[in-house]
Amino acid sequence: MSYITLHSTKLRHNYKVLNQLFAENEIEWAIVAKLLCGNENFLQVLLNLSDKEICDSRLSNLKTIKKLSPKTQTIYIKPPAKRLAKSIVKFADVSFNTEMATLQVLSDEAVQQNKVHKVVLMVEMGELREGIMALNLMQFYDEVLALPNIEVVGLGTNLNCLNGILPDEKKLYKLNRFKEIIEENSGHKIPYISGGSSVTIPLIFKKEIPLGINHFRIGETLFFGTNVYKDSVLTGMYQDVFTLTAEIIEMQQKPTIPSGTAGTNLTGETPTFSDDEKGKSSLRAIVDVGLLDIDLRDIASLIPGIEIIGASSDMLILDLGENTENLEVGHTIDFSMNYMAVLRAMNSNYVDKMVDSEIVPFDSRADEFICLN
Repeated sequence: MSYITLHSTKLRHNYKVLNQLFAENEIEWAIVAKLLCGNENFLQVLLNLSDKEICDSRLSNLKTIKKLSPKTQTIYIKPPAKRLAKSIVKFADVSFNTEMATLQVLSDEAVQQNKVHKVVLMVEMGELREGIMALNLMQFYDEVLALPNIEVVGLGTNLNCLNGILPDEKKLYKLNRFKEIIEENSGHKIPYISGGSSVTIPLIFKKEIPLGINHFRIGETLFFGTNVYKDSVLTGMYQDVFTLTAEIIEMQQKPTIPSGTAGTNLTGETPTFSDDEKGKSSLRAIVDVGLLDIDLRDIASLIPGIEIIGASSDMLILDLGENTENLEVGHTIDFSMNYMAVLRAMNSNYVDKMVDSEIVPFDSRADEFICLN
């Protein structure tokens, strides 16, 4: 069976680099763990790094986190469904909210459970995903303030996830100004502005984070060392925290062009081939992972010269080229993975999940990374 490996020491390195960066800029941060899809072994690796604050958009995952580490503050990072109010209050210490009707139900449930449920009010800043419109924010806050057992601990915003709208100094300054106006008018303090995610990190290097922005939610950059703002990578961080491994189940010399009348394949496509390939053959391998588990566009072989030809539901077809590694049936091939590849594989019951505590020099890259600012 194919498997995905979490390289825990590389993850620890990435965490250490980010933690240093945020500490130097007096910003608190929470880990977004939704990529791990509630896998207990992977979550435990994460909790060994930081058990302070973990975010997720799936309630079942927060329930698992609470089971593993009851003291960890859990944050539900999408507007809750009203029908989930009982479980939200039970398993999420904080939730992101935009609807008064939902907040009323959360308040009722918090009273029932004799708990104070903390909320972050999400503000619409141009991305057009979740968020309270700015014109309604003051009245909305006043109404929330009147709800029993509800405590507003922050304002937040989401950018880049739907329409690709990037954060900038102007938007973050405006969000901070909203907080100041609310505090001036209400006489109540709002401790946090959760205005940052992975895409906002590059603004730290450019000194474009207003002082009031004091909380980030980080997932992708922690796990992949990415500069989401520029769709690139951050020097000094590991991009290969995750790898996919699949076993060769067939390896034979075969023609490069199929024979027979072509219809559509599993994905509704009819592949085309160049006449230049007629009469040629290549050494092909089949490995035990397929479209149920990954999108072939999101992975790449870590062995140079191996090309992904195509895939069916549970098999991936490779051209081994010169087979420089002398691969045979039963050998395994490792693949790099991007965010969507990991997310899809983590959701697959047909891909095993493993933790590898390989030893790597995780201190050696920190200085180079921090010098980017």
